[in-house]
Amino acid sequence: MTPFGTSARGLLAAPSAIRSARTALNELQVTIGGPGLAAIAARPGLLAEVDQHRAAVRDRLLGDFRPLSEVTLARYAEGVRDAAIECGWQPPAEPVQDWSGTDWVTARLLAVCQLARTSRSTRPYLTILD
Repeated sequence: MTPFGTSARGLLAAPSAIRSARTALNELQVTIGGPGLAAIAARPGLLAEVDQHRAAVRDRLLGDFRPLSEVTLARYAEGVRDAAIECGWQPPAEPVQDWSGTDWVTARLLAVCQLARTSRSTRPYLTILD
């Protein structure tokens, strides 16, 4: 017996996993996602860079073959962040304001934020463990 329900596409995430993922993604949206979307409007080069990161994240998580859930995206973002911290990267404590020299990690996390927004708008009631 598992704490997860099942569907035709796989295991449904436990409600606590979904809440935790949404909390993590919301925090990421505050510091990186929201400010990044505003910066993209002013910096076309940033849009191109983030689009490449979005494609790479989708490829990494097999997003062309199965839906990207909030749980999967939150886990991925946490892994990227934790690995970057181990290498000396400092996560932003406040919303990012200067996007002129965006580092790889920040651009990658912005891409995750964009994918999470898409995931929420296309599947608001169902989150699947990938």
